[in-house]
Amino acid sequence: MSFQIAIDGPVSAGKGTVSRLVADRLGLLYVDTGAMYRAVAFKALENHVSWDDEADLVKLIQDTKIELERPTAKTADGRLVTVLLDRQDVSWQIRTEKIGQGASVVSTHKLVRQALVKIQQQIAQGQDVVMEGRDITSVVLPKANFKIYLTASPVVRAKRRHLDQLTKGHDMTYDEIYHNLVKRDKDDTQRQASPLLIVPGAWVIDSSDYSIMQVVDLIVDKAKIIRSQIR
Repeated sequence: MSFQIAIDGPVSAGKGTVSRLVADRLGLLYVDTGAMYRAVAFKALENHVSWDDEADLVKLIQDTKIELERPTAKTADGRLVTVLLDRQDVSWQIRTEKIGQGASVVSTHKLVRQALVKIQQQIAQGQDVVMEGRDITSVVLPKANFKIYLTASPVVRAKRRHLDQLTKGHDMTYDEIYHNLVKRDKDDTQRQASPLLIVPGAWVIDSSDYSIMQVVDLIVDKAKIIRSQIR
């Protein structure tokens, strides 16, 4: 049976960076489920499919191959994961604010989530994973060995997001980032299809006053204890 670490939390809480580093330290596969929703939103935009059209989005997923790979020496450009959409590298194209907003809309559709959850569960079968997203602890991997809810204050998350966007050359103000983040928080927690929530037994970590490496150390230390107890 695989060892599974499931991490949920709001946007820009540091889930991606933390999950990737934890996976590297423990020798696990890092799975960024949010990237899959972004990939669907990106392809829908490219193919003039409305983010509100659930039926067409499901058909799009059925006709699409989404793959997640560890970055190689050739792709060591700061990405946490390589995202291939029909074998095309879209790792950076899906990381814009617009596609993030699209992913938030796409993720509200129950049938879209069901289609992607099935793929995510298949990935986690038979291999040790660190999987992060919005409903990993509640829906995708409800029997995960280690469940975490990683968060931070909206102001701290908006500052992190703003700096990240500036680093990537995206010209957005802090106020725009903050209001988009608050809206996405509201959408994620109030959607009918798998809302973002803290499940019983999840370890809540507020990273507002912690560095990335401090959070990673906390999770790795506890994960080692849990893994040793079940094997």
